[in-house]
Amino acid sequence: MIQGGGYTKAIEKIEPDRTPIFNEWNNGLTHVKGSIAMARLTNSPNSATTQFFINLVDNTHLDKPQQDGAGYTVFGRVASGFEVLERIGSVDTVNHPISSHFPAKLLIVVKSISRV
Repeated sequence: MIQGGGYTKAIEKIEPDRTPIFNEWNNGLTHVKGSIAMARLTNSPNSATTQFFINLVDNTHLDKPQQDGAGYTVFGRVASGFEVLERIGSVDTVNHPISSHFPAKLLIVVKSISRV
């Protein structure tokens, strides 16, 4: 899985400017390859704000209630370009205060691309 959101390019935490979303983990969508879900705090089901993750493989254990009684909310799926996400998921990682699987080299993320 790869996770995004929550930090600026300078690796500064983004403070949420909205209330966390209500956890809809039992909406019928599942954590299969290519699904997109909201990241949240452990033991706090209704805490999702600015971070999300993309499942590179099936992670259906996240559909089941965790210790706090709720799973993780899937809200979409990757429509195209999955091979790019797989390449991102295969980069070398290092231990970092933010994550134990932090990219060893800074990844440049393009917000959007338009065909001219």
